[in-house]
Amino acid sequence: MDKVIERIGEALDIQIEEDVTALIECVKKDTGFSDGKPVAAFTIYKCLLHWKCLEAERTSVFDQLIHIIISAIEDGDNNNQMAYWLSNASTLLFLIQESLKRPPPRSWRNGRIAMGPSSDLAETEDAHEIVQLKYPALLFKKRLIANVEKMYGVICENMKKELGSLLVSSIQAPPTSEGVLISERSHGKDSQSNHWQGIVDCLKTLLNTLKENFVPQKIVQKIFARIFSYINVKMFNSLVLRRECCSFRNGEYVKAGLAELELWCSHANKEYAGSAWDELQHVRQCTRFLTLHQKDRIPYQDITDNLCPILSLQQLYRICTLYWDDNGNTPHVSTDVISIIRILMTEESSNASSNSFLLEDSFSMPFSVDDLSTSLQVKDFENVKPAAQLSKHPAFQFLCN
Repeated sequence: MDKVIERIGEALDIQIEEDVTALIECVKKDTGFSDGKPVAAFTIYKCLLHWKCLEAERTSVFDQLIHIIISAIEDGDNNNQMAYWLSNASTLLFLIQESLKRPPPRSWRNGRIAMGPSSDLAETEDAHEIVQLKYPALLFKKRLIANVEKMYGVICENMKKELGSLLVSSIQAPPTSEGVLISERSHGKDSQSNHWQGIVDCLKTLLNTLKENFVPQKIVQKIFARIFSYINVKMFNSLVLRRECCSFRNGEYVKAGLAELELWCSHANKEYAGSAWDELQHVRQCTRFLTLHQKDRIPYQDITDNLCPILSLQQLYRICTLYWDDNGNTPHVSTDVISIIRILMTEESSNASSNSFLLEDSFSMPFSVDDLSTSLQVKDFENVKPAAQLSKHPAFQFLCN
């Protein structure tokens, strides 16, 4: 009897290995989307539930799934593929996380409904059947989080490369510019100002890619927040490092370009742009100062409370002393204001962190699994269809339940 049981167990192990191989071969390919959700993630999750892999003490399926994702990351220049797997990995992570909070819907569990003398009793008992992850599944979840973070980090790095040269060209007004960037560009008169349109085009292309791959909105918001944070750092540092950029006319030029970014945020809507516009506060306040008329009449308190509240003393001092009037009628701030700032800077000199007027490109916005719950709900998967290729396979009939 023991040998019979052992042989049955071996046969089941072989069958499961074959089924796992079939699943891996299927999800290696682009299985697309169903009802706005990634098919691969949903199919993988249903298989993990059916095979009880999430509760298994030992299984190789997680390593094989992670290998697929890592292989996709290695082709990091392909934003479309990166977005596809970011969508799938984050969705799968969400589904696993939700299974820790509440039992998956009946139709996803296949035969795990509690038996009882009445349907009411079955419902009651079944409601307590929350998945308990074992070590392999917990490790898989941890690795999923790391890869989701890595993928949206790679997408942001790709955008940094695309935007780098455009930002360099967009920070300084052409010699003939009179602060009428938008009207000139619309008539094709200012080739340099087209760099601003290039920035907007990059943002549009990325947003379309993320939307086409149904990347959860919360992750999309974080991506653009990180990109705009990078834009803020690069542009602000350029303004306060290069005297030729720290002028009235150049301030108007940059301000007009920033208006195009604001317009893009408006078109993208809050659901995708999120807090991206707020990430530009340093460069926005800097250009607000540069384009201010009668700077000599504004008191220190107005500058710090209303005009540039987010800028540090070192940054204010740098802008005030670096600014030059290329307009002929926009004078510097008063010597009294400069004196006040200098005195306050001296008082704060013991604070090492306040010694630099430059912004640091930390580019750090941690990812939280709980962020996904604001973009996804379990009920949103009720009409999602699993991979058609597997649904026709006899061993995967549970996918159709």
